Amino acid sequence: MMEAQPGLLLDLVKIEMPFGRYKGCLICNLPVSYLEWFNRKGFPKGKLGLQLQTMYEIKLNGLEHLLQPLKNG
Repeated sequence: MMEAQPGLLLDLVKIEMPFGRYKGCLICNLPVSYLEWFNRKGFPKGKLGLQLQTMYEIKLNGLEHLLQPLKNG
């Protein structure tokens, strides 16, 4: 179970992917297929892994609308 991380959702709309095919893309804009690949292969360790795993769960459960106010804010 993931523990609560203050600012985690805000990070998803502000932080860019630091490497790979989608380097420079905001984490919230990563395609679900890329997040599914990480889910199969393993998420990176640390904060980035937590961010990617959280974004995967948000997209998997159709909750992207929760990020809209943060994108607009």
